[in-house]
Amino acid sequence: MFVPVIDKNQKPLMPTKPSRARRWIKQGKATPFFNKGVFCVRLNIDPSDRQLDDIVVGVDPGSQKEAFTIKSEHHTYLNVQADAVTHVSKRIKSRREQRRNRRFRKRPYRQHRINRTQGGIPPSTRARWELKLRVLNWLSKIYPISHVVVEDIKAWTRKGSRQWNRSFSPLEVGKQWFYDEIERRWILFIKAGYETKQLRDTLGLKKSSNKKSDSFEAHCVDSWVLANCIVKGHDVPDNTDIVYIIPYQFHRRQLHRLQPSKDGKRHRYGGTISMGVKRGRWIKHSEHGICFVGGFQKQRLSLHSLEDGKRITLSAKLEDLTMLCFSGWRTRSAVGLLGIA
Repeated sequence: MFVPVIDKNQKPLMPTKPSRARRWIKQGKATPFFNKGVFCVRLNIDPSDRQLDDIVVGVDPGSQKEAFTIKSEHHTYLNVQADAVTHVSKRIKSRREQRRNRRFRKRPYRQHRINRTQGGIPPSTRARWELKLRVLNWLSKIYPISHVVVEDIKAWTRKGSRQWNRSFSPLEVGKQWFYDEIERRWILFIKAGYETKQLRDTLGLKKSSNKKSDSFEAHCVDSWVLANCIVKGHDVPDNTDIVYIIPYQFHRRQLHRLQPSKDGKRHRYGGTISMGVKRGRWIKHSEHGICFVGGFQKQRLSLHSLEDGKRITLSAKLEDLTMLCFSGWRTRSAVGLLGIA
């Protein structure tokens, strides 16, 4: 495990060994901090060397889980496995039904209008590809990334399969948008699925058939192979530790809940701010330790576990919190792995 290093101007440098990072901190040459669960150090002095090696991020997209590997010729710095965003389409459908019901109640005889041309990327597709881009942006703030290699996803139309063919165009449009965003900042390499398999077979690596598994062989083995094919350096993975991230599922602010409570009242629901604190913000509580902020009730905050997302308490006071950082996801196993707890 290597420690990311940034200079006084927030520019990432080459990672260093944990022993050297501890020595810098002890001598006052660096300040420790956490960036969304990853332990980093910020130099308080000018670095002795700014030479950067090529650091590649291998990206293995998936329908349920996705993998990222940060690697140079000499070391594998980090493996990340993320849950794909799959809840947006259901939320959009529910919102559309509620909006149609409201329009019918308010304007039952409204004159028919031709549907407006929407264009762009569907919300569910954009959310999927935006998560990948957000992870890359996060990693680029602590690692000097120079190249990105992505396993290309292809979809073929099927004769007589209307439901399947309907998702063909959004997939291609979202993928191309993702590639364009990468090429604006880094050098992009694209590998087909069969090329990834050939690289994996050449090194004698096996991939798990269980796509929902949290093991290295499930997804990160492909992202590691993709990164290794650009910078070379290893025949077997030298680092199989994984940081697991699960995106938050924020609810849009609604005037009230869809279903009334027992007293017949429809209470408020949704939003992203709880008593002035942005939901999802990582905090340190005097009793419950490090967790993240959820909703609020009766001037008390709801705190949730970073490990499993379950609610810890519903009666936290604002004055008992120490703000750490905001993140669009929670970590599941990175807490113990990276020494936060």
